[in-house]
Amino acid sequence: MRLLSWNIHKGIGGRDRRYALGRIIDVIEAENPDLACLQEVDRGVRRSRFDDQPRLLAGYFRSHSVFQANVTVAGGTYGNLVLSRWPVASRHRISLRQRSRKSRGAQLLLVETPEGPLHLVNVHLGLAEAERHWQMQRMLGHMLFRSADPHPALVVGDFNDWRDTLAAGLLGANGFRQVTTPPSRFRSFPAWLPLGALDKAFIRGRITVRQARVVRTTLTKVASDHLPLVVDFHLEQRPEPRASAASS
Repeated sequence: MRLLSWNIHKGIGGRDRRYALGRIIDVIEAENPDLACLQEVDRGVRRSRFDDQPRLLAGYFRSHSVFQANVTVAGGTYGNLVLSRWPVASRHRISLRQRSRKSRGAQLLLVETPEGPLHLVNVHLGLAEAERHWQMQRMLGHMLFRSADPHPALVVGDFNDWRDTLAAGLLGANGFRQVTTPPSRFRSFPAWLPLGALDKAFIRGRITVRQARVVRTTLTKVASDHLPLVVDFHLEQRPEPRASAASS
């Protein structure tokens, strides 16, 4: 199974500042993910020609779609979007807004993959380190997040965590293992000259990662200000219960 996580920057190129949702579509299509976790997706905003990007992307890829509007912009919104090849059994939204800071959010989905249920979490965290730690503590302790504890979990998104402090801190303490390590191999921002490994993935439970990589192509360097992250993985099968010995 393949997952793609990407801050698409509303479809606006990081260097040329040109809106071209077609470039985003071409990158996603080339990677052919089963699950796409996107951040900074516009709906009804002037800068992106008032496009309903969640509808356009879901329609193009003929996928199940879950959108979380986080920020209001001049009558429109932008936020997180998950596209899934498989049905979504449940979906929840957690606000990660801290006081007067910019609104952020986490999407919590239970996806019915061919290998079993997957607890998929798509996040976009804040710019300040203290804010990010508050956001992660809120999310991990939330009853909606805890309710999916029996299932294998995959948390991905734009963490804005330049110093990589969440991996050994809150996430590590809650049993999550970082997939995107060492950070030097996963630099994704800015796309044209990547210095920071901001786009990350963490797993917990019965998940085996076959490969994780940042997509560095001529197109990904101009389509957004972040590079996409791709994770190939499988859900491990539960061992069959041992049959009890027949009574003599």
